Amino acid sequence: MRRRIFIRNSAFAGLGATVLPPLFGYQKNNKFFMQEDFPITIATWNFPNASKRAGELLAAGATALDAVEQGVMVEEANLKNTTVGKGGAPDRDGNVTLDACIIAPDGNAGAVVYLKNNTHAVSVARKVMEETPHVMLAGEGADQFAREKGFEKENLLTPSSEAAYNEWLKKKEYKPIINIENHDTIGMLCIDKNGDLAGACSTSGLSYKMNGRVGDSPIIGSGLFLDNEVGGAVATGMGEAIMKNVSSFLVVELMRQGNSPQEACETAVKRIIDKNPNYKEFQAAIIAINKKGEIGSYCIQKGFSYVKYQNNTNTNISSKYYM
Repeated sequence: MRRRIFIRNSAFAGLGATVLPPLFGYQKNNKFFMQEDFPITIATWNFPNASKRAGELLAAGATALDAVEQGVMVEEANLKNTTVGKGGAPDRDGNVTLDACIIAPDGNAGAVVYLKNNTHAVSVARKVMEETPHVMLAGEGADQFAREKGFEKENLLTPSSEAAYNEWLKKKEYKPIINIENHDTIGMLCIDKNGDLAGACSTSGLSYKMNGRVGDSPIIGSGLFLDNEVGGAVATGMGEAIMKNVSSFLVVELMRQGNSPQEACETAVKRIIDKNPNYKEFQAAIIAINKKGEIGSYCIQKGFSYVKYQNNTNTNISSKYYM
């Protein structure tokens, strides 16, 4: 037996350091995990163009951080998407205001809230992360910072979103609509070829929200959280319920304790349900991925899905749900 172990160990040693990295992933608790299924991109809802953009960049050797930024930017610039970026539904006073955050593999993070006049809130958030001593900038300060960094001032209220707003003004009825993507978010997680994890989240918030409202999306630990040794999670839906439960952080901590991504998502969503007697009136959903590439998803109401891009293929996957 000892002779066989010696021969096996000698064979691995002979391969050399240049061979081992492509064959094996990270080491955790003395276990090696194969990297053959990396890279992987997952994103909330069915945003295939965003996930494809990120996935193709990863396949070409991009870092997870670059991929999540570029992937989210696709939807920020999509004028048909009234949940994110330019063309997003305005607040009750007619202002389009954006929230976004981004987290790098080393845990560094940046966020912007109540950002006006900038399509690519995720890119401004990355600049906050990389070029300031802060994590979050808000309102006029965030806009000023964007101008200083070369982002051009834009009018985010498109003719179609303005027309929808004018129609809303006739009744001024505010009621979130379950599983209608005109009040939701893009959250994305990427694992690159090196097994490193990054995440980003961007939204224009609830349609016709109160002026100044900020949801969970830009809040580190609520709308997005990751630990490069464990995994990551992103949330979507009713931001107030998600924020009060710090849901993405909870999912990552549960995975750290040994729960699968699916188990962790289910526990976090059920905690939201337990804390909100009116849970039947709104949606909350979470997706997660661990360092082995295992994926989980859970939501309150039937109808939520997420998209996965892996091995040059986009797959829209219906989430497990509570009711």
